[in-house]
Amino acid sequence: MIDADLATRPAGSSSIGHDRLKRLMKRGTDFLGCEVAIMGGAMSWISERNLVSAISNAGGFGVIACGAMTPDLLDREIAETKLRTECPFGVNLITMHPQLSELIDVCGRHGVGHVVLAGGLPPPGALDRIKGTGAKLICFAPALALAKKLIRSGADALVIEGMEAGGHIGPVSTSVLAQEILPEVAADIPVFVAGGIGRGGAIAGYLEMGAAGVQLGTRFVCANECIAHPNFKKAFIRASARDAIPSVQIDPRLPVIPVRALKNREMENFSAKQIEVAKMLNEAKVEMAEAQLQIEHYWAGALRRAVIDGDVETGSVMAGQSVGMVKREEPVADIIAALVDEAALALERRSA
Repeated sequence: MIDADLATRPAGSSSIGHDRLKRLMKRGTDFLGCEVAIMGGAMSWISERNLVSAISNAGGFGVIACGAMTPDLLDREIAETKLRTECPFGVNLITMHPQLSELIDVCGRHGVGHVVLAGGLPPPGALDRIKGTGAKLICFAPALALAKKLIRSGADALVIEGMEAGGHIGPVSTSVLAQEILPEVAADIPVFVAGGIGRGGAIAGYLEMGAAGVQLGTRFVCANECIAHPNFKKAFIRASARDAIPSVQIDPRLPVIPVRALKNREMENFSAKQIEVAKMLNEAKVEMAEAQLQIEHYWAGALRRAVIDGDVETGSVMAGQSVGMVKREEPVADIIAALVDEAALALERRSA
């Protein structure tokens, strides 16, 4: 655990920097109930029982990616995660999931302490239903206006994620979102910054700007505890930042949220899939909601091919632009310890 590590810090680390880091993270650690205000990004097929429990056991805050899971699958995943850690962890739910209410009930039965809502504005009643279970509610806010609306609606904390992130992305960079949103709302509610964060120096910077903590996904993919296929991890280790590109929207009528992934044949296949779905819309064979759900299922299948089967050519290798900072496979505890030491050193240098 991190507290024990502080007694044997590596050369270059400092009690001054670590003490300051602990103070800056206190709001986030108090809210999450962990030692280090670093949340694990919810990555479908990746953020499951093994990686989630490892992040929490190492002092961070693991988050299960429910994605397209059925309520029964989520029930088992939460139970299995509980067997592997006694530390707090959360569950990420997608607002457009057709069984969102049932998934919320599963979280409630397990006493999940934190529920993270992603994927746009939640349907009516979802926020109250989550809060009714006793869970703390964390919502994604890709714009200041939405951040304020979510706070008024009862969100307990926010995640602001920039376009540098992997998977589904918005149009604005992390640094711009942080400058726009943190000064306006960070005094009222804990805000966690995400997207493109791969080193501790960036963590220190966002904390100094008023963030309560950060969320990282890409940095944890090559953890020893991550179940991703060796081919998937090799693709990350070999990639540079410019290899992680966003998908292109083919038909403006089809509300496709861009996805950032390593460029391969799959990125071209997705364009063909959009054309196929748009044609079905033209022929009135599907409603818009069903069309968007087909796109989401397509991504889930493509991601599974890459993560689980190791097909990194016709599967989707979702990765953030921080992928260039992933250099090797290593334990989660080492990743978190390195991030903490880098952040502490950056804080000490700035104060000096």
